[in-house]
Amino acid sequence: MPVLFWTDILIFVLVAVVTAFFFYARRREHLRAPWRQVSRSGVAMGSVVVLAFYATVALLDSLHFRPVLGDRGEDGRVQYAHEVLSVFDLLATSIRTRDEKTYSAPFAAFLYAKETVELPDGRQERRYPRLRHGGSHLQNPDEDKIGDIIATSVFASVKGLLVWSGSCTVLLLLLAGRTRKNLGVVFEDVTRGRTHTRWRSILVTLGFLLVVSFVAADLSAKYHILGTDKVGEDVFYQTLKSIRTGLVIGTLTTLVMLPFAILLGIMAGYFRGWVDDVIQYVYTTLSSIPGVLLIAAAVLILQVYLDNHAEQFASVAERADLRLLFLCLILGVTSWTSLCRYLRGETLKLREIDYIQAAEALGVRHFSIISRHILPNVMHIVLITVVLDFSGLVLAEAVLSYVQIGVDPTMNSWGNMINSARLEMAREPIVWWSLFAAFVFMFTLVLSANLFSDALRDAFDPRMRRQP
Repeated sequence: MPVLFWTDILIFVLVAVVTAFFFYARRREHLRAPWRQVSRSGVAMGSVVVLAFYATVALLDSLHFRPVLGDRGEDGRVQYAHEVLSVFDLLATSIRTRDEKTYSAPFAAFLYAKETVELPDGRQERRYPRLRHGGSHLQNPDEDKIGDIIATSVFASVKGLLVWSGSCTVLLLLLAGRTRKNLGVVFEDVTRGRTHTRWRSILVTLGFLLVVSFVAADLSAKYHILGTDKVGEDVFYQTLKSIRTGLVIGTLTTLVMLPFAILLGIMAGYFRGWVDDVIQYVYTTLSSIPGVLLIAAAVLILQVYLDNHAEQFASVAERADLRLLFLCLILGVTSWTSLCRYLRGETLKLREIDYIQAAEALGVRHFSIISRHILPNVMHIVLITVVLDFSGLVLAEAVLSYVQIGVDPTMNSWGNMINSARLEMAREPIVWWSLFAAFVFMFTLVLSANLFSDALRDAFDPRMRRQP
């Protein structure tokens, strides 16, 4: 039975808006030109492939449903489980359901701590017990594990390269058909980087991700490649599940922030006078309130409501999703002031330009001037700021969850993983892999977003735009 959370609805609305903007921009040269410049950047195109990988995982994890139970009810109706799963959970069943007793290191075949084991002769001995799933197919893990990992990795890499070769062939055929060139000529142009769009960077990054994905998928079916946590759950699965949380925080917060920033910023700069004074007073006052304290107060108020009205939520996942949505709302309310200040300053400058002065003298309505002349000329600031703020919001979720005022503790997120890792780092021996996994995935996402934002800034900022 399909289940729709509020964040799922907003995610698909955002996807629809981005798709509509894509088709809208394709038909307008002034919008296509900056994006063509972005496509000429190899670093930007490689970053797009990485971001697309994260987005694909997040979208698959946003298609929720309740699985069907085996038995029908007394009335003959189909019974559904209370547990809410996603399409990603279905694809990752092999690592989602293979739990261990407690901690185990990456690629380990034994638990991370010794336990008292009773031997067949009745004696007791302290030893590392075998894992139930990790490396269970090996008869002698100490001797066979390294060879098995290498053989599995090589075989998975071959599969990834085959899929990549097929993708490259399809792309070259499409490019040859569109440009009406010989396939060999197109192949040479792509490999030497002579195409307008940096297909070489796209294909190299795609090949790397496909090989890594196939290797990780095959190895995770046999081992816990990033170890297990205190309750024996696979850390690799937790890290992949946290992608959706990070992207939701980074994108949905933008939907809340943009209306406030664009509307109030342009109004303050265009109308000036008392309108400007009121808007400045509002965002100055809001900026003076410590953001962490405001977020903490709002989250604690919501937590009290959730505890007092538990009967309103059909599942723990629905409750956690509401807290995630509320966190996006409060982050959006507290983060629009900087963009509003930028737009106010830019609008003050644009208002004095001759063609806007002429439009006012001819009696053009204020709404028409703002929509036709002001808004298009500040969109580069909006776009650049949004992409740059995305990285900050992803990191903000990790910090807020670390101080326990972020997402629900039952929800997978990099912040919750880091929060639990602070105790694990203090034990002996150190359990380091949860922190390492969250750091690597978060670092890759933030780095890709920052590299892509640099290319956007160069293309959309009129002061930095380069002539092709």
